[in-house]
Amino acid sequence: MLRLCASGLSCVRGARSIFDGINLELSSGEALALVGPNGSGKSSLLRLIGGLLRPAAGWIELAGGAAEQTLAEQAHYQAHQDALKPSLTVTENLRFWAGYLGGDAAAVPAALAAVGLGGLADLPAAYLSAGQRRRLSLARLIAVPRPLWLLDEPTSALDAAGQERLAELMHQHLSGGGLIIAATHGP
Repeated sequence: MLRLCASGLSCVRGARSIFDGINLELSSGEALALVGPNGSGKSSLLRLIGGLLRPAAGWIELAGGAAEQTLAEQAHYQAHQDALKPSLTVTENLRFWAGYLGGDAAAVPAALAAVGLGGLADLPAAYLSAGQRRRLSLARLIAVPRPLWLLDEPTSALDAAGQERLAELMHQHLSGGGLIIAATHGP
């Protein structure tokens, strides 16, 4: 049973206070949607939980996870921009990330199929549409399993079919005991 807890979180960027006194608690199989206007701190909170920013105050812990790994090592942070190398193929991009993140390259074909890109495996990423690039980025969630998904606008650029696929992947992750925190402007 996983449990993510945060208490009294404050974030300061530059000299500006972004938020103060945030508390949250999630247990296995739960999701949290962060909603609010642009600039309200949704992305900063995700980055803070993922270990990319340090809190100005407060603490965060993941109980029940791998004791030998940090919280950041047990989380996937999916940012606004898709971190892809245009000259590499779809498969090469995902193999790179699987290797870099400690995953198994053998999981790449199944991950591509799960996001509907199996037929484009040998295509250079430069030729992908914005939605296809987003799906390739989301394939990392499948290729390298981690218990906590931190998703920043995960549906951006996805068509209706891509959004349905993502919803199913999220449902499967939660059904398996995972946690999801997503910043979103949509459903």
